[in-house]
Amino acid sequence: MRRPHLTPHIGLALAALTLLLATLGMAGSADAATSCSEIPTVYGIPPWGFHTGPYTGASSFAKGHGNIDLEANTVSGIMCQQDRAGTIIMSVQHHLSYHSHVAVMWGYPGNIIKIKFRVTNSTDTNCPVGTEGRATLFGSYNGVRSDSVQFFFPAACKDQDHLYHGTQVNNQVPPL
Repeated sequence: MRRPHLTPHIGLALAALTLLLATLGMAGSADAATSCSEIPTVYGIPPWGFHTGPYTGASSFAKGHGNIDLEANTVSGIMCQQDRAGTIIMSVQHHLSYHSHVAVMWGYPGNIIKIKFRVTNSTDTNCPVGTEGRATLFGSYNGVRSDSVQFFFPAACKDQDHLYHGTQVNNQVPPL
């Protein structure tokens, strides 16, 4: 008798468990093994989400996704950034700092959100767990591809300050 193929279901269950643990604010030590590949990519149009291009060939990479309520000014989710200094996983803090549907960046109109986050796992020895920072996500519209994601960290984690901008950045920022 032939057994059903379970491998795709097991992989999906493991990805869901990983996302659940990360979203709940999993804490880890600075030397814990981690990778942005542990954060599942969300396809389609999530309430908010981004990825900055392919893992291979880039000096740094980031992705993230979560939920947002513009009327209540709240946001949640998870982000990850991977570069030569290490990998950091960030939990998005609850309060949405800023949002606009009439923003202009790079000379193009679009949607923008500004969020705060806390590092929950890090392999960058200069950027410890608990460090707080902020990020600006811009999604251009009207058929223009000029999206961007920018991370801002305090002095200890300055090596993790990155700006991702260009045609490989795919940013879904909801309108008002």
